[in-house]
Parts: sequence; C-alpha cells; structure tokens
Amino acid sequence: MSEREIEYRKPATDWQTLAYWEGCGRGELVLQRCGDCGAVQHRPRGICAGCLSSALEHFVASGLGQVHTFTVTHQNGQPAFRNACPYVLAYVDLEEGPRLMTNIVGCEPDAVEIGMAVRADFVATDKGLGIPRFVPA
Repeated sequence: MSEREIEYRKPATDWQTLAYWEGCGRGELVLQRCGDCGAVQHRPRGICAGCLSSALEHFVASGLGQVHTFTVTHQNGQPAFRNACPYVLAYVDLEEGPRLMTNIVGCEPDAVEIGMAVRADFVATDKGLGIPRFVPA
C-alpha cells in the first residue's frame, strides 16, 4: 500500500446490496433499472425509488461519469484514512444518471475539477467483493 492510499475494507452487505458489491469485486459497476418505469437507481434497494415497483433488474453500467462536486480532506483521525490525507471525496454523476459518492484517485487532489471526466476503478476486498473509486478518464 502506498503511503497515501485509503485502507479499503470489506463492505457490509445485505440482500439488497450484494449484487452491487459482487459486481465491484469483478471490476463492474452494477446498477439497478426498473422494468416498469425504466428509472436507473443507485443505492441498491428492493423497490424502485420512482414508482415503487419491485420489477428491478441489475445491469453493468459503463463506469463513466463526471465529477459533480468534491472536497479535499486534509485531516482524518480514522485509522483507515489517516495516512491517505489529502484525499478527494466526490459525488460523481454517472453516464446512466445516478449520482455516486466515491473517492477520486490516480491524480493529485488539486488536479480534480467539477465536470472532470472520470471512469470507475475498483479495489478488491475479501470474499469476492470490491470497492468502487474513480480515476481521470
């Protein structure tokens, strides 16, 4: 681990989120689409946030997006984040529509800009799961 990398740990899962975290473990960003109204959603859940239908399907998203907004964290006392400072916490607007909270890595924090094109990158954890983060596209 480099001196400035977050110590990603195995995410907590349940029946609603397992497909998402397993997809990240395969290097895929898996989202949900409603079979009734067509809405694409993230965070994974048991019903459509738009029409309340349970007719949800999982699909592999492009993994492309743009930085909506971000902050650079210079101080964090939590052990998993302490050595990563400064790091970028951002909201990314995915090409498919949903907005995802994530980290931007692969560049210096001062290089990140609103509107910057990014693509998904993944860190494997244990048990076949992974954590998404984004790098400049």
